[in-house]
Order: sequence, then structure tokens, then C-alpha cells
Amino acid sequence: MKRLEKTAVKDVRKLRELGLAVIETEAKAVAALAAQVDENFVNACRHMLACSGRIVVLGMGKSGHIGGKIAATLASTGSPAFFVHPGEASHGDLGMITSKDVVIAISNSGETEEILTILPIIKRLNVPLIALTGSPSSTLATSATVHINVGVEQEACPLGLAPTSSTTATLAMGDALAVALLEARGFTADDFAHSHPGGRLGRRLLLHISDIMHTGEGIPAVAYDAPLKEGLVEMSKKGLGMTAVVDEQRRVMGVFTDGDLRRTLDHGVDFHRAMIADVMTTNCKTVDHDILAAEALQIMESSKINGLLVIDENNKLVGVLNMHDLLRAGVV
Repeated sequence: MKRLEKTAVKDVRKLRELGLAVIETEAKAVAALAAQVDENFVNACRHMLACSGRIVVLGMGKSGHIGGKIAATLASTGSPAFFVHPGEASHGDLGMITSKDVVIAISNSGETEEILTILPIIKRLNVPLIALTGSPSSTLATSATVHINVGVEQEACPLGLAPTSSTTATLAMGDALAVALLEARGFTADDFAHSHPGGRLGRRLLLHISDIMHTGEGIPAVAYDAPLKEGLVEMSKKGLGMTAVVDEQRRVMGVFTDGDLRRTLDHGVDFHRAMIADVMTTNCKTVDHDILAAEALQIMESSKINGLLVIDENNKLVGVLNMHDLLRAGVV
């Protein structure tokens, strides 16, 4: 039994060593790419910035998977792009490439047959061809308008066969191109949100509190001269853990929350005789109706509160928002 435990410990150590070796090898490969962010990199960016069509990314096998991710990153950061499978390109998909486009071809060897087969057609279209290869003397590299060397000293695979370091390096270079273009285009977080409306970031950057706040009859509110018990009934009825306290013009005078209720109990206040104005919180936090939901979340977190009163430009109550609303909307 002890021998088995010792063997298991050795196996764990060996697995960790192998994993660390892969990380270290790939990290070195990526770090070495810094030397390739040169004039060729700049020229590739210039061609893509000048593109009036789309950026078409090509790649076979593992390079194809990397190409698909690069195309998706470009598209989501302000550079319209899509991936075309080189094998399918020979059977009709070449029609997806137009004379207004820029082509990025990915091949570690630079001799991928499926890409070389369609190379004459690409050249005939007279579109800029950006090649990402690990071999500057390859057919693809020498035929390209711009070549970016993404070669690595060794694969992380101990057999030196499975694409590992090479695909990681290519992916990193693709990210470098995409982010450089993002900055050059002045692409903003708001632009990003518009292309990701279903994601959490999109919700945080596009959702306003007016989209999710309680309005109309759903707003808990009582008059400034109301008895405390009326405020408690309103809180219970609306179920938001608070009620606004307003004057005759519905201008916010204060708020009464679950926290105020606990403090009132601690002080032994007579609930039957007390007026809500005597126990409410004055100078309460209010927000404008057109701020982002993410901003409201920041205010709640920094102030350590669970709800906000929403007002218009005249300080009149128009809505109420609590943390549960933000949770349901996916902002938190």
C-alpha cells in the first residue's frame, strides 16, 4: 500500500513537472515574438486599416482553429472579419473573397497544400495577402504582400509533433494585430458592448436603470406627514425593503428602509404614534434616471446600500431600484 502511495506521489510530481515545462516553453515562444512586432507588423496593420471590405482568415487543421479565433477577435474589436476553410474555398467558398478584402493566411510550414492551391486565385484578385508562418523562405511567405514570422524554437510537445508552441505564438500574434487595430480605430468599450449585447459586458455598458427600475404603481412611496405604520404597510406591499418619503409634488424628502426599521426597533419607538418623518433617513442617495445600471451598482456598493431612489431633473421620484433588480438583469 505504501509503495502504491509513493508511486502516486511520483506520478503527481511528474505530471506537474510536465505541465510546468509546457507553460515555460510556450511562454518563451510568445516572449520571442516581441522581435517580430516590426515593420512587417506595422505594414500588415496598415493594409487592414485601409481595407474597405472584410478581413478573410484562412488556415488548415490546428491553424484553422487558431484562424477562426483570430477572425472572431478581429470582428468583435472593430475590424470586420470572417474565417474561410481553405479546403472548402476550392469548392465555391472563394466567392466569399472580394477585391476589397484583405486575406490573412496561416500556415506554420508555409507549404500547406490547400492554401497553396488557392494562392493563384488570391493573387489574381490583387488583394493584400498577409502570411503568418514559421518559415520565412516558404512558398506562402515569399508570395505574400506582408509576412510575419511566428516561428518557434520548439514545440511544447515532447515529441515535437503536436502544434503547441507554434499555435500559441500564432494566436498571440493575432491578438496583437487585433488590439493594435482596435487602438488605431479608436474602438471604445461602448463599441465593444454594441457587438456583444447578449454578454455581461454588453449589459453593463448598455443597460440603463430606466430599463429595469420599478415605476408607476410599483414604486413604494408615502407622504412626508404619513404615520410610520403607513410606511410599513407600503414597504410590505411593494416588497422592495424600503419606501420613499415624498412631499406633495413627489419630491424626495427621505427614505425608510429595512435598516431604519431595525434601528427604530432598537430605540423602542412607539410604532402606533411615530411619524415616518421622525425615523426616516434624510439626505438619502438618489440617482438620475438615465445613468447606467453599472453606475448604480457602483454607488450601491460604495455606499453599502441595497436600494436607490431614482429622480428626474426636478428631484421628483420616478422610480426605485434595488440590488435584486441588478442581479436579475445580470449586471452583478
